[in-house]
Amino acid sequence: MSERPELTPGLDGQTFLSYYWLKEELVRFLKAQGLPASGGKEELTRRIAHWLDTGEALPPAARQKTAAPAGTLTLDTIIEENIVCSEVHRAFFTGHIGKGFTFNVAFQKWLKSNAGKTYADAVAAYGQILARKKTEKTQIGRQFEYNTYIRDFFAANPGRTPEEAIACWKYKKSLPGAHRYEQADLAALGEKTD
Repeated sequence: MSERPELTPGLDGQTFLSYYWLKEELVRFLKAQGLPASGGKEELTRRIAHWLDTGEALPPAARQKTAAPAGTLTLDTIIEENIVCSEVHRAFFTGHIGKGFTFNVAFQKWLKSNAGKTYADAVAAYGQILARKKTEKTQIGRQFEYNTYIRDFFAANPGRTPEEAIACWKYKKSLPGAHRYEQADLAALGEKTD
């Protein structure tokens, strides 16, 4: 088994990208190098790989935010560009959908990609998203490799314990390459696999 190298300035980008890193490790490394440390895990990973290979600092991605719309939201209000899910929006959707409303990832993506539609369209879309969640496997964002791994571990190994899943994850993340669950990962539990 190849051990994960230390994240140091001497590491090359390709080797860096072959291993799993916690966001806290990425932030700590960037700060130690005097580089911008803001942004999501994917952005930080891209920034470090670029710096390791070129020595050039990539600036943080520009974040566009807009304030909550002035006035009261109604079902006929048009969804604004670059919508920010604020307390005004939460109050509106909770009032029309119910107390169980949450800004789940799928709904936030729908809102951001449907500027120009109405809030009535958004309320209807929320119901459709919830219905799909009951029948379809949820897509987990790439930056949540751990969550994807654990879900796939339990899907392949019903009855296993969370401790076993975590032991396999720790083994897997120490290896270079993809960090998806494979039956061979049960080797971390001392089990032979074909």
